[in-house]
Amino acid sequence: MLTWLADLSPYFSPLNIFRYITFRTGGATATALLFVFLFGPKMISLLRLRQGKGQPIREDGPKSHLQTKRGTPTMGGLMIMAGVLASTLLWANLANHYVWIVLFVTIGFGAIGFYDDFLKVTKQSHKGFSGRSRLALEAVIAGLACLAISYLGTPGLANKLALPFSKELIFNLGWFYLIFGAFVVVGAGNAVNITDGLDGLAIVPVMIAAGTFGFIAYLAGNAVFANYLQIHFVPGTGELAVVCGALIGAGLGFLWFNAPPAQIFMGDTGSLALGGLLGTIAVATKHEIVLAIVGGLFVLEILSVIIQVTSFKLTGKRVFKMAPIHHHFEQLGWTEPQVVIRFWIISVVLALVGLATLKLR
Repeated sequence: MLTWLADLSPYFSPLNIFRYITFRTGGATATALLFVFLFGPKMISLLRLRQGKGQPIREDGPKSHLQTKRGTPTMGGLMIMAGVLASTLLWANLANHYVWIVLFVTIGFGAIGFYDDFLKVTKQSHKGFSGRSRLALEAVIAGLACLAISYLGTPGLANKLALPFSKELIFNLGWFYLIFGAFVVVGAGNAVNITDGLDGLAIVPVMIAAGTFGFIAYLAGNAVFANYLQIHFVPGTGELAVVCGALIGAGLGFLWFNAPPAQIFMGDTGSLALGGLLGTIAVATKHEIVLAIVGGLFVLEILSVIIQVTSFKLTGKRVFKMAPIHHHFEQLGWTEPQVVIRFWIISVVLALVGLATLKLR
């Protein structure tokens, strides 16, 4: 919205700074952080009042959670989404179609997560929305987003899968790319959702991934940088750096209240929305495979669940003491802060590996 101020730069030259994505990304980060700081406490109080007993805790989960986390309100993702939405609308170029596509997925996935959280709270059960129905709705939203991205994409690149470490090695998937892209978006949303099981565990890796993809989006949307790094130039995606900046700011604000012991949980409202946001940006910037590297922690978490369920159904035996894998390490004797901080470190390392793919070509 504030980009229109740049049009007044002939009359007041300092306003030209609003043309720069880097400046607006910083402004979006600061605005989202301030927004969550200001309105977060009121939202937490309102959610605690409305929810009463708070988020139901799994009886089959770690026993310590029944004492330490019972009564904590959920749906904290509303704080993050509100901060991201307000900041993006203020600082991003609203004429950019990619911005609206990402917001569409974020709000759509957030609405699905909100309904899931609502059912859990009202029924006081960890079983919420039907899994198949939820995945079907997510697939529709992701499919529409990928269709729009394909329509806006650079001719000759729109429906192609680019591989890291090589500029020339790309695969033309045709219309199958829409299915692949939707799978990336849905998979990212649910992987973050699975990861959100300990205080602060999901939000910091999400911010690390957002910072990484904000940088990638800026480079991919700049013809000079894209040519120098030999990555595919995707006009317009640079503006997504502003969205990533807003996510980082809102995430920092949320972490203030989510730090152990958490005053509020992100819930499916936040985890689905944030994962969907990251997945959509990865598809738009043609860095879907890099998302699997940068978000390797999320991949590990969801794979641990798939492996555990498959193994138990086929052999009657469990591979892990408990799934997702962060609970496995709790069962091994790691304290919650140890699991969380060590997983943060893993996320930083994976982000560095993901960024290395930009130069090693």
